[in-house]
Amino acid sequence: MPDERLGARPDEGTASSTSAAAATKTINLALQGGGAHGAFAWGVLDRLFEDERIAIEGLSATSAGAMNAVVAAHGFTAGGRAGARQALDDFWRAISETAWPGSWWPDFGRLAGYRAAPSHFAIGLLARLFSPYQFNPLDINPLRDLIERTVDFAALRAQCPIKLFLCATNVRSGKVKIFGNRELSAAAVLASGCLPHLFQAVEVDGAHYWDGGYMGNPAIFPLIYHCDCRDVVVIHINPIERDELPTTPDEIMNRLNEISFNSSLMREMRAIAFVSKLIDSGDVRDNALHRVLIHAIDAEEFMRDLGAASKFDPNWSFLTRLRDIGRERAGEWIERNFARLGVESTIDIRAKYL
Repeated sequence: MPDERLGARPDEGTASSTSAAAATKTINLALQGGGAHGAFAWGVLDRLFEDERIAIEGLSATSAGAMNAVVAAHGFTAGGRAGARQALDDFWRAISETAWPGSWWPDFGRLAGYRAAPSHFAIGLLARLFSPYQFNPLDINPLRDLIERTVDFAALRAQCPIKLFLCATNVRSGKVKIFGNRELSAAAVLASGCLPHLFQAVEVDGAHYWDGGYMGNPAIFPLIYHCDCRDVVVIHINPIERDELPTTPDEIMNRLNEISFNSSLMREMRAIAFVSKLIDSGDVRDNALHRVLIHAIDAEEFMRDLGAASKFDPNWSFLTRLRDIGRERAGEWIERNFARLGVESTIDIRAKYL
């Protein structure tokens, strides 16, 4: 991402020192995608909404992160913190009951002459041999109905108190598209999570989109441009590092996806680190650039042990296990870092991302 996206903003003065002493701290969240692994972010959100000392100004999100974001915002708009937590619980229960992708296989699998739901390997093989325009000509997506009946998008567009930024990739231009509050719709959410080997590109206002992870997983710059809060907490789903060399076809493909879906975030962090260095060195005068404070919540050692197939696992016990780990990690992060919010970054950007 070009460095100019971190350009001039009004100075926030001594807000950091004031914020450090405040009873409530405001943060922005950046939610990655990752299929069923998004249940980890569900747990993080559940724990953050539980803590009344923490307020959320903005959510930038991609794919499964986008689903978490709109569901949480829908619940918060209707019922505050408790509403957000309940909406997320209801949504992930519905995901489990939908049993994606097996539940929708009979609808179009018979068109291709198949009688039984395929394994993850079979789906992957099918996706390599045929495009979704061939094996899914009716463009069946069970998430469409689920999202439409779960989220009141009219209410989100009109009165959501949380700023939402959903990331998608414009198929033709290759540029990132950010859907803001006024553009929210079920189609925008599906566009953010459209895996091109499984689903047809999602059309929104005449443009076609694929998964936002290719260009922003998630994008940080909307939180810098459009939010007053300086603290950005990245909820990591995709491991950044792996110790073992991938050697099998599935391992190689999984690692390629992890690298590509982390690449845009790494580029933005490089730009943030560059601007921070300019500020620290005194090369920036008159508060011309905005310092961003970066934080992270992850469970990399656990996520690294999960296979690619588990991203499609709707088993309730698996989803709640991820949720519980997310709650645990968020609780630990709050305990360690609450006092530092508004004051300083709680991770070494260069060590983690550069």
